[in-house]
Amino acid sequence: MSIINTPVQPFKAQAFHNGKFVQVSDETLKGEWSVLIFMPAAFTFNCPTEVEDAADNYAEFQKLGAEVYIVTTDTHFSHKVWHETSPAVGKAKFPLVADPTHTLTRAFGVHIEAEGLALRGTFIINPEGQIKTAEIHDNAIARDVKETLRKLKAAQYVAKNPGQVCPAKWNEGAKTLAPSLELVGKI
Repeated sequence: MSIINTPVQPFKAQAFHNGKFVQVSDETLKGEWSVLIFMPAAFTFNCPTEVEDAADNYAEFQKLGAEVYIVTTDTHFSHKVWHETSPAVGKAKFPLVADPTHTLTRAFGVHIEAEGLALRGTFIINPEGQIKTAEIHDNAIARDVKETLRKLKAAQYVAKNPGQVCPAKWNEGAKTLAPSLELVGKI
């Protein structure tokens, strides 16, 4: 069963954010767009490159009214040390969310039972707390956050423009489609 258009399941987690430990919950995600980026674990090889990519593009997420949350199966204590010791992760100004109980990884379908780690998963959640996009793939393949930004812009566009859809390769400012009987077989 797909989790698209379903509400985020209730959760409470600790996070390291801007030098402090904070609580993040399903309620925290409401009221603004949220991007959850799941990674296997702190202190790995590919994960810091993805945190750095998100950090380098964080201003664009903020401009779009979205908060970024990096989630691993580590503790918030590990995230503090990871932030302090990795130059790439040290750029992060967004919450590094701890999921040592695997509540979030299981709820989002990215948990690897045999390893106790997460697959790479990216989820865009609307201000009402509903999951609008889901991308899950192998841990050997790091992501490009620019594609996440494109999807966020598309999700925001269709939320503001009911009855419109964003076609393949849509980018902000490009034409959209209004599905209708007249378009069937004409595209």
